[in-house]
Amino acid sequence: MRGPGRLPAALIWAGLGLALGLPLIAAADSPLLAYRRPVYIAAGFAGVVGLMLLAVQPLLAAGLLPGLSPRQSRRLHRFAGAALVLAVIGHVVGLWITSPPDVIDVLLLRSPTPFSIWGVLAMWALFASATLAVLRRRLASRLWRRAHRGLALVIVAGTVAHALLIQGTMEPVSKAGLSILAGLAVLWAVAGRNSAR
Repeated sequence: MRGPGRLPAALIWAGLGLALGLPLIAAADSPLLAYRRPVYIAAGFAGVVGLMLLAVQPLLAAGLLPGLSPRQSRRLHRFAGAALVLAVIGHVVGLWITSPPDVIDVLLLRSPTPFSIWGVLAMWALFASATLAVLRRRLASRLWRRAHRGLALVIVAGTVAHALLIQGTMEPVSKAGLSILAGLAVLWAVAGRNSAR
């Protein structure tokens, strides 16, 4: 017979699965994808996957997901971080293939669209965070933690602003819900870690 602790854990995982799965399903059904090139669609879905990973990353970093040991959470956090970097690269490269001038304007901060600025800010913060993760053993532990957490806040804030301002692949309501989840997750993780020290 199952213990009383199993049901809440199952509900947490089911809720997380719904929170991540519904935006993906809604995006797949988007009428905005009609007549789009496959590369553009793939780039859009790379962005969707990136936002999904951002909602999970803080929960893994703080060990907040039930049924995972601290070691498993850290390992999955590193794996998801690498997947997030690949998703962002796929997003940018796919958009580059469909429209190089637009991507150049975005990277040079010349784009007139505000969502582009937020996306670039989040992208560079993500690359800085990934670089810090690679160099972790060479840096002072306290400095590394503060920098990594600060960059996590910038990454999530920039990505959420980017996602909410753009009208693209994602359906608005599920996108807002996933964005709220990512924001709350990073705030909960950072606040919890800071109060524990």
